[in-house]
Amino acid sequence: MFCLDVEKIITLCMVVKEIKNLFHRELDTLYGREEVSHFFQLLIAHYLNLDRMVLALDPNITITKQEEQPLFEALQLLKQEYPIQYIIGYTHFYDLKFKVTPSVLIPRPETEELVRKIVEDVKEINRPLRILDIGTGSGCIAVSLAKNLPDAIVFALDISEEALKIAAENALNNEVRLNIIQESILELPDIAMMFDVIVSNPPYVRELEKDTIKNNVKLNEPHIALFVSDEDPLIFYKRILDFSEKNLKKGGLIYVEINQYLGKETRQLFESKFFLEIELQKDFLENYRIIKAVQP
Repeated sequence: MFCLDVEKIITLCMVVKEIKNLFHRELDTLYGREEVSHFFQLLIAHYLNLDRMVLALDPNITITKQEEQPLFEALQLLKQEYPIQYIIGYTHFYDLKFKVTPSVLIPRPETEELVRKIVEDVKEINRPLRILDIGTGSGCIAVSLAKNLPDAIVFALDISEEALKIAAENALNNEVRLNIIQESILELPDIAMMFDVIVSNPPYVRELEKDTIKNNVKLNEPHIALFVSDEDPLIFYKRILDFSEKNLKKGGLIYVEINQYLGKETRQLFESKFFLEIELQKDFLENYRIIKAVQP
């Protein structure tokens, strides 16, 4: 019977089940047993093309030294709280597969609700819509909208050249077209076109909230896409609304993801700009997360 000594496993053991046991022993305290099992399933699917049911049916399945090496490398990264999505290089969002790197945020489930609401609201409109995603990052919002609203003309804006390359690659991989715009919304870009829908998931975590953010996010994901100053935490929303006043059609829709602790303040900002039918909505965790409004 194999000993679960790390050095012996690395040098002798090629039984997948034993490697899985090592993952639990090394990581359960940090992540919890269920999360570690999920990590391991992702890794063996990615590196070994093994389904978890194969391992369940044949717990003594073995692999070569070359095949096991990336699993041990991933284990070391996970011990350092490096995101599993960056390790394997992709994640799933709105039933689509997206490439992710440390140059872009990892898409979150609550952002899927933002996309779902837009799709549900506009899918019955019988004309091509022009949609702008501000701060597109990986392109998860823009690509998902383009995939689910095939008649829409979707634009993706971001300041980061590297992020836009990833967004373009994700569009290609998911067989949709994005119109890429490299600009900073903070500088109020002069874009000579009007949009039917503007959507954004901008930076909104205040510096004072950093201690509440998990290390795997705080230590690895791009701060430029996460954090804002405590002195002006709504700066991106101010610029987005200023831009929308000029570039969102009359009766056009705007959707933003927001800081759950600043729902009231963000709504008041929309009211100060005289937007209509302002809706402040909760996500599946009962946190205020989405604002929808109509351009007057």
